Amino acid sequence: MASEEIRVIDASNAILGRLASIVAKRLLNGEKIAIINAEKAIISGKFDSIIEKYKEWLKIRTHTNPKKGPFHYRRPDKLVKRVIRGMLPWKNPRGKQAYKRLRVYIGVPEEFKNKEVERVKEVDASRLRGSYITIFELSQLIGWNPPKNLVMEEQ
Repeated sequence: MASEEIRVIDASNAILGRLASIVAKRLLNGEKIAIINAEKAIISGKFDSIIEKYKEWLKIRTHTNPKKGPFHYRRPDKLVKRVIRGMLPWKNPRGKQAYKRLRVYIGVPEEFKNKEVERVKEVDASRLRGSYITIFELSQLIGWNPPKNLVMEEQ
């Protein structure tokens, strides 16, 4: 196991899939990771196709008793956490233990204000040429109502 220190990773302007794969691998290696600014992560691709894909995903449910799931979260931090979970061997004890070492936050919580923040250079979206959508925008379009105190800087 690695040290018990929590690594803080900033998801601002990061491509979600690449970030998730790197974070999943590090979790499996025993690191504890906290991701901040989850709402600023980016999904690359055509705007309409991304929205259509997620709206189709929301339609998946149990017809007999929808209370039993599957549950589709709409909050940005929950969406990011779910993407990372998809890259872990979730049905094995090793994957469940790795998933427990992950924390994802909207914005920057007080406990991480003075900590050293890591930016993963491989996931930077500045080299993208095509279109993209932020997790914040996606969450709003699939039904999440952000609290009044949470306002994106870009808007």
